[in-house]
Amino acid sequence: MTLTSAQLAVASLVLLALGLTIAAGALIATELRRARSGHAIGRAIRRGVETQIEPASTAEPEVPRSDIELPFHWLDTRMGRALVADEDRQLIDQCGLPSQRAQLIFLVTRIALAVLLPLLVYALWSTGHSQRTVIAVLVVAFVFGFMVPKWVLGQFAAARRERVAQELPLFIDLLRLLQGVGLSLDQSLQIMANDFSHVLRVLGYELAFANRQYSQGRTREHSLQRLATLHKNENLGGLVSLLVQVDRHGGAIQEPLRIFSDRLREHRRSEMKDRIGKITVKMTGVMVTTLLPALIIVTAGPGFIAIIRSLGSISK
Repeated sequence: MTLTSAQLAVASLVLLALGLTIAAGALIATELRRARSGHAIGRAIRRGVETQIEPASTAEPEVPRSDIELPFHWLDTRMGRALVADEDRQLIDQCGLPSQRAQLIFLVTRIALAVLLPLLVYALWSTGHSQRTVIAVLVVAFVFGFMVPKWVLGQFAAARRERVAQELPLFIDLLRLLQGVGLSLDQSLQIMANDFSHVLRVLGYELAFANRQYSQGRTREHSLQRLATLHKNENLGGLVSLLVQVDRHGGAIQEPLRIFSDRLREHRRSEMKDRIGKITVKMTGVMVTTLLPALIIVTAGPGFIAIIRSLGSISK
C-alpha cells in the first residue's frame, strides 16, 4: 500500500511526538529517582544530626522544597547550554532575573513553543495545501517558536538599558548630595539602594545586589563589576571605575562627580540635538507628502477652476 504525502507527514509528526514523549518520560523518571535519592540522603543526614545534638539547637530555616526538586542541572548539560546560550543568560540578567529559575523557565518555554507551535499550525492549516508549502510553514513556525522567548527578552532588556541611561544623571546627583552631607561611600550606596529604589528602579536593584555581594566579603571592585558591564553603558562603566578608584585610594569624590555629571549632561545634550536634527529631516518628508498637496489645492485651486470654466465656455 502506497502512502500519500499527507499520510507520510502525519506519520512523521506522530513519530516525532512519540519520541518526544519517550524522552520526556525518561527525563521525568530520572528526576524522580534523583529526588528520591536526595530525600533519602536528607533524611539520613537529619537523623544523624538529631542523634548528635539537641533537638532545640537543630531548628534551622527549611529550604523550600520546590527549589530542591527543580531540575537546575538541565542548564549545565550540552543541550541546555545550546538552548540557553551565554547571550540568552545575559539577556535574562539584563531583565533583572539573575536566577537559575528564570533560565529554566526560558529553557522549558523555548522547547514547548518550538514543538507545540508547528503541531498547532499543522493541525489547523495543513489541509488543502501542498506538501512543500506545509513543510516550509512548519519550519517557519519552528523557528518562530524557538526565537520568540529571546525576542521578548530582548525587548525587556532594551527597555531596561534605556531606563539605566535615564536614571544615571539622577544617580550621580543623589550620590553628590549624600557625599556633600558627610556620608562615606559605603553609607551613600546603602542609602541609595534602600531609600531611593522607588526612583532608581533599575540602578537601585543592581546597587542592592552589589551591596549584598560586598557585605558577603567581596571587594568593592568585584561587587560593582556587574553594574559596570551588564547594561553596556559606557558612562555607567566610567562612573563605576571612579567609585572603585575612590574606594581604593580614598580622597574627595564631589569634584570628580561634578565634572562627570557636567560631561554626562553635555553628552546627553548633544544626543538630543542629533535626535532633533533627525526628526527635522523625517518631518520634511511627512510635510511634503501631506501638507504640500493641501497647499497646492488651496493656492492653485481657484486658478484651475477658472481655467476649466473658460475652456468649458469656449467649447460651447
